[in-house]
Amino acid sequence: MLTNCDNFRDMGGIRTRDGRVIKERKIIRSGKLSDLTDRETAFLEEYGVRDDVDFRSAAERRNEPDRIPEVVNYHFAPVFPEDDRTRSGEAKWESRRNYYVDADAAANDMIEAYNGIVLEDCAKKAYRKFFDVLLANDGENESVLFHCSAGKDRTGMGAVYFLSALGVDGADIRADYLASNRYLKDQQEKEHERAIEKGEIFARNIFNLGSVSESYLDCALGTISNEYGGLDGYLTSELGLGAREREDLRRIYLK
Repeated sequence: MLTNCDNFRDMGGIRTRDGRVIKERKIIRSGKLSDLTDRETAFLEEYGVRDDVDFRSAAERRNEPDRIPEVVNYHFAPVFPEDDRTRSGEAKWESRRNYYVDADAAANDMIEAYNGIVLEDCAKKAYRKFFDVLLANDGENESVLFHCSAGKDRTGMGAVYFLSALGVDGADIRADYLASNRYLKDQQEKEHERAIEKGEIFARNIFNLGSVSESYLDCALGTISNEYGGLDGYLTSELGLGAREREDLRRIYLK
């Protein structure tokens, strides 16, 4: 659909446990929107996008602002606290000496980040804002787009919460999460070509940063289970999503 936006995909067609299906052109997930051409922004407008939920940090937004049509409402919902984790780009990782000597360093950092996505108050606030936007999207032929930088981690967990609230089976939620690796394959290969010049261990770490892993998702789900009794409890107690709001989500997004 878009050549200058990674990991762009309509979530329509995903089935719930009771056999209902997510409507097309109602909810879209993607990576950053800063590189879109005029033709691509026009495509978003024609596609029905009316709300843009940005999970990135203030620094990411400042360095690479979204390019969206004027008709689209922009919602800033930073998941991570404003600290050194919000800096992006390979330069950050080059300063981490252990990325050259410890092949598991980046994976461990990602697991720490996923724990933060679950536990941090700012993350809970961001995802609650996301659901507020979703619940207001009850017009015909109008859609919500949500994204972060690569559309895989912060966006990936937003999709996990959304699909869980609709009643999608856990295996299908996992499949949607892992699909980012397929959508980001070209980008991963380019990053590997650059990183391999600095050694195999460094390249492995860059790969682990630029991809999703079952271990990352399992970490998040394990923390949710241990701390909140599971996704259902997390949605209720931490994101404030009650039975009535979940029914509204099903009415808006399912057919």
